[in-house]
Amino acid sequence: MAIDKETADRIDQPVAEEAQHETTLTPAEAVERMKINVPVRGNRKLRTVIERVNADKQLKGWWHVSNVNAVARMEINDHSWVHIQIVTNIALKLLRQLTKHHIDTGLVHDFGLTADDAEVVVTLSALTHCVGMSVHRHGHEDFSLFLAEPKLRELLDGLYDEPDKTVIVSEVLQAIISHRADGQPLTIEAGLIRVADALDMAKGRSRIPFERGRVSMHSLSAAAIEDVTITDGEDKPILIEIRMNNSSGIFQVDGLLKAKLRGSGLEPYVEVVAHIDTETETRLVQLYRVEL
Repeated sequence: MAIDKETADRIDQPVAEEAQHETTLTPAEAVERMKINVPVRGNRKLRTVIERVNADKQLKGWWHVSNVNAVARMEINDHSWVHIQIVTNIALKLLRQLTKHHIDTGLVHDFGLTADDAEVVVTLSALTHCVGMSVHRHGHEDFSLFLAEPKLRELLDGLYDEPDKTVIVSEVLQAIISHRADGQPLTIEAGLIRVADALDMAKGRSRIPFERGRVSMHSLSAAAIEDVTITDGEDKPILIEIRMNNSSGIFQVDGLLKAKLRGSGLEPYVEVVAHIDTETETRLVQLYRVEL
């Protein structure tokens, strides 16, 4: 999924242990550890945005508080900067798959801006989509809007003139609000964030409740997801392939991911396949294909 090695190495560690460890650090210590890495591929504006993000202690502070609220206080899945970086990389990967297959985004089609500008929108959307968790889990998408709006203008200062800057900010805010359960994405960019957020499931990214003894369909199915890969599909631009160690993972795929894909606007472009490749489980299914 084009995730940088630093992140890949970090998420190979037990998630509950790593996420909990961050919550024991001082805010200054936690922020110092954070560095967002994404493949900018010659996109000058995107490179500048990432440089500014990595120097922004307020944004990183929101990520830290969000993770404390999620992991230490609510004991739900990780919402740390690692989650942010993974969602950003996945969203960019999905966007570049569509660009490769000549699929125009809302920013390009409706405003005449460029594919590079769409990458800026998707990246900023992923980086700020859940900063509202620093306030509260309930309604965090709404809280993210009022926190993100002035921060987005700050990060974009000098990169865009008006009214283009307002267009970029508005598209990011739409993507933020559209990732909630009942969200209604109006653009491909917004749909990408909705789906990328749901795809942060590999290597036990959602195993915290399971590792703390909360055995339920939600926790068991989360623990069953081993890996997610994104490649060219046979019939569609994007193939999302999910490898499971147990058939209970189908709940994550059919019950949760499918719900995020439906209404995302990505249905014509995405196919999803889940399979089990272990010899240690009684295979309830050999191959499971999501019908969108």
